Amino acid sequence: MNRYPMAPPWGRMAEVVIVRECRHGQVRVVFGDLPQMEGDVIIIPANNRLAGREGLDERMQQAAGEELREFCAGIARERRKFNLQPCSVGEAVTTPAFNLPAKHLVHVVGPDCRRPTQDNFRRELLKKSYDAMFEAVEKLDPRETLVTPPLGMDCFAYPHREGARMTMEIILEWMDAEDDPGVDMVLIVTNENNFLTNMKTVYRESEDRFPGVDRTREYRKGKFE
Repeated sequence: MNRYPMAPPWGRMAEVVIVRECRHGQVRVVFGDLPQMEGDVIIIPANNRLAGREGLDERMQQAAGEELREFCAGIARERRKFNLQPCSVGEAVTTPAFNLPAKHLVHVVGPDCRRPTQDNFRRELLKKSYDAMFEAVEKLDPRETLVTPPLGMDCFAYPHREGARMTMEIILEWMDAEDDPGVDMVLIVTNENNFLTNMKTVYRESEDRFPGVDRTREYRKGKFE
């Protein structure tokens, strides 16, 4: 039986570039537009105010509707009562999806490399952000399909080559670890051509060293959807 259904809704408006089979499911790199993707869990690359005022974060909040913006503002108000940031770098917050085609949204704050203090520690902060994302996702149900942008990219200016390598290493290790995260499919979605070019280069250079097994050629030959 095919684990991955024919013509999945998340694939109609996107191009699958890389397919890798891990112990617990597939990881795919997809050239597409995140607000148009569908999944059980969708990741929003947030800033520490949860304000949705720039880049992909803004576009995702606009697509979700004003209710999401109000919900996030409520979280921010409650946390500020305790002198806390709405969501610090390396943290994650879960919300309803409202008008987005998902069951859950997880807002994850990655490093903002426009800020020297964060850029200097970007590798550690990026790993911390993914760990926060994984922890949040593993508490959700359903979570079989996870749709995420590469964290730290877009307006947050993480160096693409380094970020592409870390993104693949971190997510593939999670999906190939001994413990099952309960996710069958991870879609890493981007429409940044420069990032995608670097991702292809990194994958070609290190394919044999990444966790899992490449299935890209089989996918392109039409052996599965």
